[in-house]
Amino acid sequence: MSYLGVGVSPANIPVNQATDLNAIDRRVRLTELVLRCVICGLAVLSALLLATAHQVKEVFLVEKAAKYTQMKALTFLVAANGIVAAYSLLQASRCIISMVKGYVLFSKPLAWIIFSGDQLVAYLMLSATAAAAQSAALAKFGQTELQWLQVCDIFGKFCNQIGEGIASGLLVCFGMAALSAISAFSLFRLYGGKKSTKW
Repeated sequence: MSYLGVGVSPANIPVNQATDLNAIDRRVRLTELVLRCVICGLAVLSALLLATAHQVKEVFLVEKAAKYTQMKALTFLVAANGIVAAYSLLQASRCIISMVKGYVLFSKPLAWIIFSGDQLVAYLMLSATAAAAQSAALAKFGQTELQWLQVCDIFGKFCNQIGEGIASGLLVCFGMAALSAISAFSLFRLYGGKKSTKW
């Protein structure tokens, strides 16, 4: 070994891989926590935007009110946003506790539960957002073949607020997809390295 660094190969330099893995694990947990908090906030925002959307107009001398409860897809989206917000808050609490106590996820059954829960909630949110977007498209553009009116021409403020709620729900979908990838990483990293027959 040379004191000047000549003749020293990178293979001779000791590297502590445990600290590298701990640093990666800390970054992953922090990213997961931030994403869960953002998703919780966006889901609450989406639910509030949809639930408070209301407009009253006079149509052909009859007073008509537009509310989110009149479209079942919007009711489903509000409920899905509530479920996502509660789930994200619960999982964010788990992340905070594990970060404070310094726990690292080594339990395969718990990792499977988290992964499955993230997948379930992501697909729930995706289906609710898709259904609401389809209903909103019908309200915006109508269906001339069936003589359905373009409702958004009459209830413009209502439709704009519903559109904002659906857009916020779409952001929740993207966030849940990212979280599903993180939970998949956290789960499948447990299967790397040494072969183990034990759960």
